[in-house]
Amino acid sequence: MAYKLSPSALNLMLECPRCFWLHHNKDKKRPEGIFPSLPNGMDIILKKHFDKFMEKGKLPPEIAEEGECVGCKLFEDKKLLDEWRNNRKGIAWADEKGNVLHGAIDNLLVKSGKLIVLDYKTRGFPCKDNTHEHYQLQLDVYAYLLQKNGYKTEDFAFLLFYHPKEVLETGEVIFDTTLKKMKIDVNRAEKTWKEALRVLNGKCPKKHEEKICPWCELLAEE
Repeated sequence: MAYKLSPSALNLMLECPRCFWLHHNKDKKRPEGIFPSLPNGMDIILKKHFDKFMEKGKLPPEIAEEGECVGCKLFEDKKLLDEWRNNRKGIAWADEKGNVLHGAIDNLLVKSGKLIVLDYKTRGFPCKDNTHEHYQLQLDVYAYLLQKNGYKTEDFAFLLFYHPKEVLETGEVIFDTTLKKMKIDVNRAEKTWKEALRVLNGKCPKKHEEKICPWCELLAEE
């Protein structure tokens, strides 16, 4: 059996191998909560915002003023970028057994012929010191997929956080931004990918011994 996995699936495997196994082998999925529509709406607007600057050959002011982005430009192949942004397809790679790893990126920067992943995040509050760490595997996987598709990448990526600052008298909401430079490791992405396939091709993992996962307990009883 071949599997199609994404960064979110790999994160589930790291969180609870049992839930991960039940999801992909028995189609027993965790109940989905209510997903706020604001992040999705912001994501669409931000992509349009960045594309306007890409067409002008410029960087948006929120990153143009950051010293970390000196010498960078936005990825200019709009057709390919739209394909990689598509949640159903994205950028993908298949191994020799037909297992597929895929992910939908937000944007890319280019510097000295190498690609740099740029991902947008919308938050209700300013970032904490470790907020960016929750997205490490996602960025590792994106860089890994780019390399598997024949592209050279830098050994770092960017997270661009947007969070509300104030509302003007006109009703316009002003957002502050925080840019985080993240060291990436494609070997870590490959290791996690292979571990996920090993789990899926084995027996259903045992219940947690040290901590209880309420979902895998519930799903196993259905």
